Amino acid sequence: MWTFTSEVEEYAAVAGPFLLGDPVRNTVPLTVLANLRAGMPAKDPLFGWWTADGEVRGAVFRTPPHPVGLFATPVEAVAPLIEALDRDLPALAGPVEVTSEAMRLLGTPRRVVPERLYHLGTLTVPDVPGRGRIAVPGDFPLLVSWYHAFHDEVELSEGDLAERVAQRLARRELFVWEVGETPVSLAGLSPAAGGVCRVGPVYTPPSCRRRGYGSAVTAFTSLTGLSERCDHVVLFTDLGNPTSNSIYQAIGYEPVSDYAHLTY
Repeated sequence: MWTFTSEVEEYAAVAGPFLLGDPVRNTVPLTVLANLRAGMPAKDPLFGWWTADGEVRGAVFRTPPHPVGLFATPVEAVAPLIEALDRDLPALAGPVEVTSEAMRLLGTPRRVVPERLYHLGTLTVPDVPGRGRIAVPGDFPLLVSWYHAFHDEVELSEGDLAERVAQRLARRELFVWEVGETPVSLAGLSPAAGGVCRVGPVYTPPSCRRRGYGSAVTAFTSLTGLSERCDHVVLFTDLGNPTSNSIYQAIGYEPVSDYAHLTY
């Protein structure tokens, strides 16, 4: 049975313990929950939990305009969820077994982005010229332009990107790799949620690619997370990009499970 609320604290009290049972696989819903509880604005949010045999065994969140998050939703709860939401799922994301069930019920989506979740095992720091550092306010114009370029490349929208960059700078969540005094690559690091930080986005402008800078900034950001902020570091990759999948594995990231992002 699904139960829904628009109150984040009610959702946290009921679904939070369930999500913390697997903080690596539930990194996205836990991060969203932490951000909302810290004051991140959300228009018309909806949260839900799936109860079976008197226990919470699933959770879902909707924070428009972002996809409906099915990251912690069991397959058997997908059909009741779609019915409860009156088939109003213009975009959704979750494990492939869950999104496959959604496609069976909703039909073929307009776009499917296959993704893979990786967990950092033993970090191997690549030998790349330059150094990593935390981003500072002076980087703001460059990082906003990179955020726009990244979102254009992946064809996703996240609202006011300048505001997003400003917030992440203020929370010390953005890192750059620089050669000399010139930034050449960017990585973000989410706040710890359930002891897990998530790297993303990672972006290198086209003129600076194929030089190892993406690997270097990811390794630097991951090391900062483990040494200062969390117990585990994870990241998602687009399975359609074999280069990114190979470079992350080369520095110590290990596959956990596959996901998909569907747009109708």
